[in-house]
Amino acid sequence: MKMRLFSTFLMFLLISSLFLPNTFSQDYPQWELPDGAIARIGKGGIRGVQYTSDGTLLAVASSIGIWLYDTTTLQETALFTGDIDGISCMALSPDGQTFAIGSGNGNIHLLDRVTGIPKTTLIGHTDGIFSIAFSPDGRTIASGSSDSTIGLWNADTGEQKITLSGDRNRVFSVAFSPDGKTVISGNEDGTIRLWNANTGEQKTMLTGHTREVNSVPFSPDGKTVISGSGDGTIRLWDAITGTHKKTLTAHKEFPVNSIVFSPDSRTFASAGSDNTIGLWDTNTGEHKNTLTGHTRYIDSVAFSPDGRTIATGSGDGTLRFWDAHTGKHTKTLTGYMDEVRSVAFSPDGKTIATGHYLDTLRLWDVHTGKQKNIFTEDIWGAWSVAFSPDGNTIATGSGDGMIRLWNTNTGEHKHTLTNNTQNIFSVMFSPDGRILASGSDDGTVRLWDANTGIHITTLTGHASSVRSVAFRSDGRILASGSDDCTVLLWRLR
Repeated sequence: MKMRLFSTFLMFLLISSLFLPNTFSQDYPQWELPDGAIARIGKGGIRGVQYTSDGTLLAVASSIGIWLYDTTTLQETALFTGDIDGISCMALSPDGQTFAIGSGNGNIHLLDRVTGIPKTTLIGHTDGIFSIAFSPDGRTIASGSSDSTIGLWNADTGEQKITLSGDRNRVFSVAFSPDGKTVISGNEDGTIRLWNANTGEQKTMLTGHTREVNSVPFSPDGKTVISGSGDGTIRLWDAITGTHKKTLTAHKEFPVNSIVFSPDSRTFASAGSDNTIGLWDTNTGEHKNTLTGHTRYIDSVAFSPDGRTIATGSGDGTLRFWDAHTGKHTKTLTGYMDEVRSVAFSPDGKTIATGHYLDTLRLWDVHTGKQKNIFTEDIWGAWSVAFSPDGNTIATGSGDGMIRLWNTNTGEHKHTLTNNTQNIFSVMFSPDGRILASGSDDGTVRLWDANTGIHITTLTGHASSVRSVAFRSDGRILASGSDDCTVLLWRLR
């Protein structure tokens, strides 16, 4: 899951439409835009969620910035972007006044939580930041990096105090003990290391996991460390002696991406790549509940300060809220998404369709910037998307080699075209809507009956992947562009 953090994210879509001034939270598509842009579709991919200590705000780190929500109304109140490239992780200081933001280039940016104004940039890592944490007193920041080091920084001056390193393994997670005397790290090789926060000396190493350790929080009382790993297990450790207490096989052996404790330490929540959240008894390791509803991996989870609510962020582009005691789903916020592979306007110009690398197909209202619909099916991304000329059908080409046709109005899946074996980079309807053309990673162009989904013919001639296809306005000529640096023109009969 961590590999995704440093992918190249495409700039989110800019649309030509009129909007009201950005005075109200409903107008968030206009907030913090680059020069020359008039609107934004989508809020970026979710990188982390955290409540302020007073519980009045929820901060959501996304690939484009940090969104703030009023926890009573669940309305957006602010978006902080700053001059930050590729947000990968976030932490909020204990006093709630400072965001520490890790980026894909190895820099750490400190922002004022109230104004969003940058305070300073911490420079020292040579590769992307996987994890970041404040000490309990807020004076020190710990950062875990892909450069195999842990940095300890003065939160006030930005000065690097100590660099911790161990065995050239990427550091996927860091946390402080409640007394601030110990820093713990979860590493690529499956080890967990405890360090003296003042001297940088390694105190002990915990072994047992067989894959990367994605999360290693201390319990609020400081007695227990719980680790979640890519090997699909959760392990409980005595924080004083380092003794392994118990192993929990969770999430159907899918990777465990995040673990957080409830404020009273009695319960911890685990977020997994099986699209579920597990609730567990901290003392006994007993499984208490499973929260289901997300349709993609879950990377982020947070308890509200009063312990009553759990917030989760998923690769399905949603934030979900749950009653921590009953496990009941209470609210869903939409609009987040990862890398955009394709975009198309509907023929009437009122709707935008977006296809995503690891997600599905989303429809957006051009005038409000709000998400209208999401078409969900077990597909490996929608890498290309096109509307039929009448606007009633959408075609998507996927990384699984399939082309799917959807009813624009109902979201109903109409046909799956299965004669391809590799990635579909481009799809296009003929001007009369009768033929669908597709360009594939296998170097072919295929023609399909757009009504029945029947394969008509395969055009061969390119020596490499076909990245784009386009019909002439009369539908008699098809052009295809390829990685072989050629454009071929095909006369259609």
